[in-house]
Amino acid sequence: MKIDHLISGGRIIDGTGNPWRYGDVLIAGERIAAIVPPGSFSGEDAQRWDAGGRFVCPGFIDIQSHSVASLMRDGRSLSKVAQGVTTEIMGEIWTPAPVGGRFTDPYSPLLARRAPKEWHEAARGWRSFGDWLRAMEAAGVSPNIGSFLSGGTLRRYVMGMDGRVPSSAELECMRGVMSDAMEDGAFGVSYALIYPPDSYALTDEIVEVAKVVARHHGLYITHMRSESARILEGLEEAMTIGRRSGAPVEIYHLKASGRAAWPLMPEVIRRIHAARAGGLDISADMYPYEATGTGLASCLPDWVSEGGAFFGRLNDPAVRQRIRDEISDPQSGYDGQLRSAGAPNIMPIGLHCEEHRAYRGMRLNEIMALRNSDEVDTVCDLLAAEGQQIATIFFKMSEENTLLQLQQPWVTISSDAPGVDPAWARDDEMALHPRAYGTFPRVLGHYVRGKQLFSWEEAVRKMTSAVANRLRLSHRGRLEAGYFADLVIFDPETVEDRATFADPGQLPTGIEDVWVNGTPVILKGTHTGSRPGRFVTPG
Repeated sequence: MKIDHLISGGRIIDGTGNPWRYGDVLIAGERIAAIVPPGSFSGEDAQRWDAGGRFVCPGFIDIQSHSVASLMRDGRSLSKVAQGVTTEIMGEIWTPAPVGGRFTDPYSPLLARRAPKEWHEAARGWRSFGDWLRAMEAAGVSPNIGSFLSGGTLRRYVMGMDGRVPSSAELECMRGVMSDAMEDGAFGVSYALIYPPDSYALTDEIVEVAKVVARHHGLYITHMRSESARILEGLEEAMTIGRRSGAPVEIYHLKASGRAAWPLMPEVIRRIHAARAGGLDISADMYPYEATGTGLASCLPDWVSEGGAFFGRLNDPAVRQRIRDEISDPQSGYDGQLRSAGAPNIMPIGLHCEEHRAYRGMRLNEIMALRNSDEVDTVCDLLAAEGQQIATIFFKMSEENTLLQLQQPWVTISSDAPGVDPAWARDDEMALHPRAYGTFPRVLGHYVRGKQLFSWEEAVRKMTSAVANRLRLSHRGRLEAGYFADLVIFDPETVEDRATFADPGQLPTGIEDVWVNGTPVILKGTHTGSRPGRFVTPG
């Protein structure tokens, strides 16, 4: 076998949790040929790379990426590969395929405001789930890419934005679209149950879709219906769906959101441990930050979006009064951000209108004071004027829970963010959470080196083989002969996130080199321009 590359002088963390060891990595084509004792390979033709005593580990796998639109803008996915991410798995809230039925415009303003125009016409021809990912691979992407089918896209395909129970015929259509997506490479189905139209789907409907996923050995992955005061109810629903459908369950970005929910996290963990002991295949992922990020629109009840008339309803005084009534009534079922976070913990960062620029960096209560209006009028006025969801930071989580969650063996790491170039992101005034730039190095630098919460080997396992195993992602996630040569070289002394809430657009330090499918995409911290990523599927 011809060896193309030799990476020598590194400390090997193989991704399984095993202790590190010294070794040399031999790469032939896209795969690892062997890991051999230091200095034992004498081939002269291989290109040689010196790891200089740094750690060499598998590339990180981000199970919750939002790079759908950003990869169309820039296939390099700079802020992700700079963190060591070599595989991005998408699917929460929105997938632009399959197009059909009542899902005829995959680029509506609520879904992908910044998707490049040249992709819009092409996307209307993506009749199968895999058409989108194959088109991305053909255009050239640096990381490997895969996806779940979004439950929201599935519902739009069959029912548009109707907030009702599907008919028997509609449910059968959902099953068929889901089955086709699984055969075309989806990892399963993803439901984001606080966002319409996903939130319109009741448990029975999701169970029927998840049964199809289970037959194809896929995964049910969910943003639970509540992560705040009703988090235990949200968890019970997720476990019920798993038990009734037979599908394994993955919880997106596990968190207790809002101070009132913080004491509930130990019970959440206890119940997951008990469910696992009882035979339910359930696990979770998370990002290591004190704040979440989503649209300001999440402050409003989901019925405001019903029928696709969200922005048209915002200026209706009767609608605003109904929203106030629901927020003030503890029995109403409202579980939105105005209750779980509260105005002092809400910071809109994605304001683009000229008259709103002065509000950047302010909390919602400060904006309310300047406008001399209450929280409902302020939120509705901002959304109506902007005509978009308004990216917002919600300071809602506790560090104590973060430490507790990270130590669970069934918890892995995810970003819940797109991959961007900070240069064009600033030019486009893209408002992003620092997790887009720092999630994975933050775990390594802050929680491993700084807090010594767990070992380097355990941190790497949570970012590599544990995720690959969960996804049934073959021959990735480990440094092992025959596996794809997705790997990261990082310096344990300098690896660190630099992104902050005040200035998120800063790439990390200490991630020296990143390889995807045997090709360097980051060398000495700089992107090479290479785009060797592949469309990856389970199995």
